[in-house]
Amino acid sequence: MEHYSFQSVIFDLDGVITKTATLHAHAWKETFDQYLKLREKRDGEPFHEFTYQNDYLTFVDGKPRYQGVKTFLESRSITLPFGNPSDPPDKETITGIGNKKNQLFHQLLKEEGAEVFDSSIRLVKKLKENGLKVGVASSSKNCQAILKSVGLEDLFQARVDGIVSAELGLKGKPEGDIFVTAAKNLGTLPEDSVVVEDASSGVEAGRNGGFGLVLGVARKNNKQELARAGADLVVTDLAEIDIQIINDWFMRKPKPFFENYDHLKGASEIFPKEHLKDKKILINPTYQRSGKSVIDTDKKLVFFLDYDGTLTPIVASPELAVISQEMKQTVNELSKIHTVAVVSGRMREDVQNLLGIKAIFYAGSHGFDIKGPGGFTMIHPVAKKTIPLVSEIIEQLKQTLQDMEGVLIEEKKFSVAVHYRNLKKQENLAFIEKTVNHIIQKHDQLRLLKGKKVFEILPNIDWDKGKAVRWIMNALEIPWDKTSVFYIGDDTTDEYAFRTVVTRGTAIMVTDDPSKPSLADFQLQSPKEVKKFFEQVIAISNQ
Repeated sequence: MEHYSFQSVIFDLDGVITKTATLHAHAWKETFDQYLKLREKRDGEPFHEFTYQNDYLTFVDGKPRYQGVKTFLESRSITLPFGNPSDPPDKETITGIGNKKNQLFHQLLKEEGAEVFDSSIRLVKKLKENGLKVGVASSSKNCQAILKSVGLEDLFQARVDGIVSAELGLKGKPEGDIFVTAAKNLGTLPEDSVVVEDASSGVEAGRNGGFGLVLGVARKNNKQELARAGADLVVTDLAEIDIQIINDWFMRKPKPFFENYDHLKGASEIFPKEHLKDKKILINPTYQRSGKSVIDTDKKLVFFLDYDGTLTPIVASPELAVISQEMKQTVNELSKIHTVAVVSGRMREDVQNLLGIKAIFYAGSHGFDIKGPGGFTMIHPVAKKTIPLVSEIIEQLKQTLQDMEGVLIEEKKFSVAVHYRNLKKQENLAFIEKTVNHIIQKHDQLRLLKGKKVFEILPNIDWDKGKAVRWIMNALEIPWDKTSVFYIGDDTTDEYAFRTVVTRGTAIMVTDDPSKPSLADFQLQSPKEVKKFFEQVIAISNQ
């Protein structure tokens, strides 16, 4: 069986697999129109009907039921108590109105039945035939009932729906919780997986979850809207996509930045046209930017930077990675003009001491520990609880690997890294990997992260450099759409941040290997080129 560069595909249900969106829209309209007419008759409020284009797509589509009720009512300046999920359909609460909609939906489902998109089912079956895993993730609590009604209950290997979300306390779209949980249940990673969505909130959820490809399905003549929400590729039907196109996407390579700075030749340079089945597939316009538009001084600029391999060259051991005075001065100059944050696998105190620049933000331990100017601080509460266990693991590793010449165990409080760059006997690598895997299998609270010549054991929580970037953006109240955001990094751990930034900003991989696949937009060959890039940004900003 052929080996592919991605592991799984997770499908939304309504509008992607089944044709129930019309039933949902009908049930929502009848529910809200009845309630708005009640308020007109009882309270004298002018009646304005619930419309598909302005209300359903904007406030309801793709969201959990009660959240959809709340969001729409807020748009009409109506405030109601939340209520209880057991509220009857005639109770004037958010849950009561939501339950009324659900009652009407089940009635319509029984009367009219659901249909399926045959092309979607063909793609699901083709993926499974080729050994790829498939899951379904939906905000709807009716997901299982709908699948059962069309005989597809056993088609998917994982299902995360509104019922599962309530049981696990998952956040609804546009957060990526349901898709991330589905990937985890399939035994796959978001960065190696695909989300297929037809709603803007679902597309945002796929991007926020850090998925390697977010594929939009424009059932509502809304290709551009899905692209603006963050879809990498957009089709009108899944007949337009196939396994090879998806695989080619995961194998794409960033373009050398300075070679393309004056004139990036367009989408064909980022994702060659021969990969596309036909011209119906829309590539997100952000992948077609010219080099001149990369640095947009009409917007606020924000820079997120890795440390090792980005601001300093990769060296034999972490303590030798000391930033040059010239690079430090350049970063300091950049921070005087724009917002700068360093997001590193190192301990936050370590990278803060190495740089010593007070005006920038520091996210250490892959973002578990964040600090910045003005008392800005965050320590991930779950990560904090694992510190005693990590300390135990450090001692175990020291004892088990003490005779391995060239192995370096780096203690990081929230995690421990086992560096094997200087390993004298390469035949010992298998033993080292077996050792760290045994620890992970023994402790559910821990997970393994593989970087450049390093195994890192860290808390098993849905948190990474990409999540840290989002947290900082939200905490500083920086809007993505009014900001040019850059993330520059060199390691596999930076791919999480690349996925958070692409289509919203610019992701740059630092590597001298032009054949290395990455989800970044551009490539800089070395910290020296990173410094050159900063100097150009400073020069343009000062014009």
